[in-house]
Amino acid sequence: MTNSVVHTRVRKVAAESITDANDTLATEDPLEIRLVHGPSHNRRQQNISVTMRTPGEDMELAAGFLFTEGIIANHADIQEIIVSEDDNGSVATVHLKPAIVAQLANSQRNFTATAACGVCGKTDLQAIHTSVSVSKSGLRLTTTQLFELPAILRKEQSLFESTGGLHAAALFNEAGDLLFLREDIGRHNAVDKLIGAAMQQQLLPLQQYGLLLSGRAGFELIQKAAMAGIPVIAAIGAPSSMAVKKAEAWNITLLGFLKDQRFNIYSGAERIDVK
Repeated sequence: MTNSVVHTRVRKVAAESITDANDTLATEDPLEIRLVHGPSHNRRQQNISVTMRTPGEDMELAAGFLFTEGIIANHADIQEIIVSEDDNGSVATVHLKPAIVAQLANSQRNFTATAACGVCGKTDLQAIHTSVSVSKSGLRLTTTQLFELPAILRKEQSLFESTGGLHAAALFNEAGDLLFLREDIGRHNAVDKLIGAAMQQQLLPLQQYGLLLSGRAGFELIQKAAMAGIPVIAAIGAPSSMAVKKAEAWNITLLGFLKDQRFNIYSGAERIDVK
């Protein structure tokens, strides 16, 4: 992804010196997601959201966003996705099949979301809770497998190594193997990209997979995982109180502080075997 980073000159200040150097930054640019839907004789285009993201995998991001917002049910609802550029930036236009009814009542957003927050554009309190089902997955993982995940993730985070400024989300299987990894300046975008990639591979629902997060686990990431049927979430950082509350309600195993051969189990301990 050649446009995922930009280069700049900086002055590096240390205790006893100031030097000029090159630095690499993670790109942050807007992507507008538009939806074209309705019967063949009455197609409508609607602006759904503008998200600040790291360019790359924009089709996956648009598809994953529409799915995790409850607007579409699966990838088969999509006729095509066209990514284009206009005077203001990038646009991903998602064309639904004529027979598909977009569930737009499920997504009541203002049209801007920052890289730091995907849920902060919601227009009311009720709108932050999309409808998800309680997980019934029998997936089980060992502590040995989980301990190995952070090192595997860091090895695969190519953009983080060059910028230090990106979040990663990865999908792993019962053997502890990473299947997909996506990076973005917005942690919610990374998860949407990951789910969009899984949708393209027709893997949903993801009841036999776990989600690995490079940072903290906030409520919205739990919700997105729950929408995709993911039963286990392991975060390198801390979960929030609402993340723990919803993980318990949706029967999701939530792990935090997964690093240095240790982690905390906040919910769903029955899926973890100590080995």
